[in-house]
Amino acid sequence: MKALILSGGTGSRLRPLTYTGAKQLIPVANKPILFYAIEAIREAGITEIGMIVGDTGAEIERVVGDGQAFGVKITYIPQEAPLGLAHAVKIAESFIGADDFLMFLGDNLVRDGVRAFSEQFQTSKPNGMILLSRVPNPQRFGVAEIQGGQVTRLIEKPKVPPSDLALVGVYLFDRSIFRAVNEIAPSARGELEITDAIQHLIDHGYRVEAHIIDGWWKDTGKPEDMLEANRMMVENIMPSCDGTVDQHSQVIGRACIASGAVIENSVIRGPVVIGANAVIRNSYIGPFTSISEGVRIEGSELENSIILQDTVIEHIPTRIDSSLIGKNVHISKVIERPKALTFVLGDNSRAEVQ
Repeated sequence: MKALILSGGTGSRLRPLTYTGAKQLIPVANKPILFYAIEAIREAGITEIGMIVGDTGAEIERVVGDGQAFGVKITYIPQEAPLGLAHAVKIAESFIGADDFLMFLGDNLVRDGVRAFSEQFQTSKPNGMILLSRVPNPQRFGVAEIQGGQVTRLIEKPKVPPSDLALVGVYLFDRSIFRAVNEIAPSARGELEITDAIQHLIDHGYRVEAHIIDGWWKDTGKPEDMLEANRMMVENIMPSCDGTVDQHSQVIGRACIASGAVIENSVIRGPVVIGANAVIRNSYIGPFTSISEGVRIEGSELENSIILQDTVIEHIPTRIDSSLIGKNVHISKVIERPKALTFVLGDNSRAEVQ
């Protein structure tokens, strides 16, 4: 069995962060989202991975490499434009060959992994299998209707959902999916939809089954989803301290402090992840915060946030909460008068002032 990870999306809902980087490389608990997908696939016993990439392909290849660091082999498959998930399957046919394969959307997190999903597929041997999760708001998702253990219908964001079973973004297929992706037509938005391809299988007598997960999962397509994913992953960290914490500081609860990090005259209340060579001085870092490498925070308070590498936050009088802050950002208080707010914000930024 092989795997296919889709990492070609533009990440429009995460702009402006994704103007300068791949959304799949935004860190959750200081680890790129994409790494969790690769690790889940490897833990399921799959070591040959095709990576669908788009405009950010060079960056993804630079960060991920050939897969050796993860114990897998990665082949990069360029997608000329974001033409749909089924189009990604279509262009991967030569890589997949005659093998069954697992398809994983690169910005999804599945806390309990996909080993059980893969094993059920190999035991049952259907033509396709979809991963589903019960959700309280199915009208926001693609939803599956099931009868007798088999999937009979897929509906995208239905106003009146036939079930509470949402598509998670992980699929398993045999070679029959290639016939489907080559026979369906583009949707109204001009893309080849994977839900249409799966429905094509069902309508032509192929067997599509479901695997329902009990654990947590998250599509990290929006900032609030990213922060929720970070909360869930930081909750499970193992405490460690390879950095320096001075005698005037307190570390309360679980914290993972990386090598070279310096904590001075500050309170760290976990769960918190602090990256290599970060500096925290005269500050408070509250629960569910991930601070990337090289960040400097002085005279400020923050919690429930993700701060990307080499950012500086200094002397902010109000606590920063529920924030996603990119790389090389500088946030500071201006002491000189007259007082004024000064912003340099990219397209689709959002700033809130009280």
